[in-house]
Amino acid sequence: MPGKNHQGFRFSGLTEITPENVKQLKVAWTFSLGVEKGQEAAPIVAGNTMFVVAPYPNIVYAIDLTKPGGTVKWKFEPKPAAAAQGVACCDVVNRGAAYADGKIFFNTLDDQTVALDADTGRELWRTKLGEITRGETMTMAPLVVRGKVLVGNSGGELGVRGWLTALDANSGKIAWRAYSTGPDKDVLIGDKFKPLYDQDKGQDLGVHTWPPEAWKIGGGTVWGWITYDPEQNLIFYGTANPGPWNPDQRPGDNKWTAGIFARDPESGDARWFYQWSPHDLHDYDGVNENIVIDVNFGGTQRKALLHPDRNGYIYLLDRTTGEVLYAKPFAYITSSTGVDLKTGRLQYAPDKQAPPGTVVRDICPAPPGAKDWQPSAYSPKNGVLYIPHNNLCNDAEHTQVSYIAGTPYVGTEVRMYAGPGGNRGEFSAWDVAEGRKLWSIKEEFPVWSGAAVTATDVVFYGTMDGWFKAVDAKSGDELWKFKTGSGIIGQPTIFRGPDGKEYVAILSGVGGWAGAIVSAMLDPRDGTAALGFVNAMKDLPQVTSRGGTLYVFALPWPRRARRRLDADGRRRPRRGSRRAGSRLPGH
Repeated sequence: MPGKNHQGFRFSGLTEITPENVKQLKVAWTFSLGVEKGQEAAPIVAGNTMFVVAPYPNIVYAIDLTKPGGTVKWKFEPKPAAAAQGVACCDVVNRGAAYADGKIFFNTLDDQTVALDADTGRELWRTKLGEITRGETMTMAPLVVRGKVLVGNSGGELGVRGWLTALDANSGKIAWRAYSTGPDKDVLIGDKFKPLYDQDKGQDLGVHTWPPEAWKIGGGTVWGWITYDPEQNLIFYGTANPGPWNPDQRPGDNKWTAGIFARDPESGDARWFYQWSPHDLHDYDGVNENIVIDVNFGGTQRKALLHPDRNGYIYLLDRTTGEVLYAKPFAYITSSTGVDLKTGRLQYAPDKQAPPGTVVRDICPAPPGAKDWQPSAYSPKNGVLYIPHNNLCNDAEHTQVSYIAGTPYVGTEVRMYAGPGGNRGEFSAWDVAEGRKLWSIKEEFPVWSGAAVTATDVVFYGTMDGWFKAVDAKSGDELWKFKTGSGIIGQPTIFRGPDGKEYVAILSGVGGWAGAIVSAMLDPRDGTAALGFVNAMKDLPQVTSRGGTLYVFALPWPRRARRRLDADGRRRPRRGSRRAGSRLPGH
């Protein structure tokens, strides 16, 4: 799975690549996906096969790792509806597949979840879950838990009503669906729902915290990461922004958007909820990763969740109750003054709120947040979180907007720009137990790729101008970098090949919301394009171009152990060796 485990660590226990030898990494092989759009997926490895999902048209490739050079084992083309491209808010990305019990599960842009036989690529089932005519798309990577395939929708900028759906892994039939807005029966809130904070208690808050009928087009889509705690048998996932962006059109807390749910994966029943950004003013969403960890906090061992939010705070939550243990800034913030730990409420800065028709300046973070979907990596070895993130601010003006199905429903004009210091990106290390930043690397562009960390304290991430980097997990010192053919917004994968070697894989292909100026060839003179992101990325087309290539890296074979590979990609034994003799007839 993209997060390596159900807890979402993105941590590899492999030890061949070290801070001392990582500078020797070389390209082992490359593979073109044939699609020059934003490549946000994580390549995943199961057995001797790598599985990669391309952006629209969502072609799935199975690559045989026992053969040299990235040999295709099979290829599956789901042929999603072309019209889905027109309602995708922020590029036609896909964040990857999931493997379980001999099957590959992935989503198509036109709202279908598909299951394939992992060995042959044969389609086993396909379930349609949404309607592109309403603006719904699907871009997230599924998570498989206890025989359920968990998937959610995208489209909050088009007035889509968000949901998380569980499908039976064997048949594709819908087991349950939990909406992010509406009455309790739709949200699957019942007697077992025990939120900690008073503002989350009450009947049908998914209706009463909205203007009449507004919850039906209220956003709260579920397109980010899901994690799972097997001990409690609970899944955790975030809900996205309320619609429209213009907060004046939706007075109230706008439940259950911009928050986190804990649910039973088998029934879908909600157990608790916490709202990161009540009445979300700045499109901060809440879909970022919730990493399941156990941590010593204040001298007590706590079952916790670790969540770096778009609003600029890293949250440490008690995952049994939803209590906020701490909420500390990890980026520059002007939009709020802190989080009240007694009530759990985010404290918005009054001077960053204004009536329609007034331009509010220097709102930090900008709508992509201090950190967007790009997943962090957590090292259980040293208790440190490695965070790829942004340094962006914006000016905003709210305007009245009407809802028309399948069209943008935003009501805010935004222009983004670099935050303090002029750098637009950053890569940071965060001591979880102590709640403090250890080191930070400034990057010219937003760090829109995911991260991965190894047991030997090597951290990998990519940059939007195409550099794939390895840094020292303890110091942040750069150890190695390689220039790929396009900007990197994908997720690194570290794996052991059939030959026993350790490999690192990354997709290169700029795009997504941050790179739309390149992938969609937008006019840099229009600062409001891509919902205001173009204003911050006008120079990106000068340093990178569109792409769609998988790069796989490895250390060279040690000279004394270097041998030719046989036709299956395995190391060929030396002549005269006992192993060679054992393969002769009669042995």
